[in-house]
Amino acid sequence: MNDRTSDLARLHRTIADCRLCQDAGLIERAAPVVVGRASNRLMLIGQAPGITELEVRRPFAGRAGRELFRWMASIGISEEEFRTHVYMTAITKCFPGRTPGGSGDRRPSRREIELCRPYLETQLALICPETIVLVGGLAIERYFPGRPLSTLIGRRFEQQGIGLIPLPHPSGASRWLNASDHRELLRQALCHVQEEWQRIVANRL
Repeated sequence: MNDRTSDLARLHRTIADCRLCQDAGLIERAAPVVVGRASNRLMLIGQAPGITELEVRRPFAGRAGRELFRWMASIGISEEEFRTHVYMTAITKCFPGRTPGGSGDRRPSRREIELCRPYLETQLALICPETIVLVGGLAIERYFPGRPLSTLIGRRFEQQGIGLIPLPHPSGASRWLNASDHRELLRQALCHVQEEWQRIVANRL
């Protein structure tokens, strides 16, 4: 086991044992979701695990995941391939709970994001991704604060030598994709994902 692999394994154990948000009374139950390989050079950052991920401890295992992998299948990437070759993480690592009205998952608070930030920063430092797929508003805001989705989806950006491809959240809770021009932006964004997959993953297999 090389140093980076052992460092990542150590980080994963630390994240899995984390109870900071639970101890602070911010969430009901800490159940961090953390997976991925040190060899992955393509990364996905989402918002937070959902209720299904809370139980199975695997990212994008519920309804949003089914839609995400339907998108990936449309560009020739199977779920198994994606999970093998993409380091999948999130802004916060635990299920934040339902909204007070129960109509969807609660958006993680600023305090939760700050408590989890060191873990994400260390993941980024250890993985050194060539390209990051940003899924949903919270992940996109980390890199593009205050920018509307319509100015970001469908484009590939670069910051500090890292490629960034924003995608809308696939949960279905947002009506953003109801507009036909927004669906076209998603199609363009997936073309960028396909290009990066070919460059970073397929050409090195």
